[in-house]
Amino acid sequence: MKKFIVSYLAPVDATWKTQESTPEEMEAGMKAWMDWAQKCGDNLVDMGTPLGNAVTLGPGGNSASSESKIIGYSILQANSMEKAKDLLKDHPHLDWNASCEIELHESLAMPGS
Repeated sequence: MKKFIVSYLAPVDATWKTQESTPEEMEAGMKAWMDWAQKCGDNLVDMGTPLGNAVTLGPGGNSASSESKIIGYSILQANSMEKAKDLLKDHPHLDWNASCEIELHESLAMPGS
């Protein structure tokens, strides 16, 4: 099976929504994610984690705060991109905020391997 990196994207203001959530809202949000994980079964290789505090590194060792909208990741396995996309239908991240998006990247073989 092929592996796919799932990147969860959201604007910064959407992340503030989580900080303002009640415990009940947070529990309902986590239940939606756990339901999605159960639906994926063995196709979900790694549930992933939230991401933050990003920096951009450049040539010569310079770095700066990143403006990336990536706020989390997961790793899926599936026979094709279409099957991986099917696993992401009705994903709870897309219901979180109207500006939320998901990027799906296929993991490719290293050149020469």
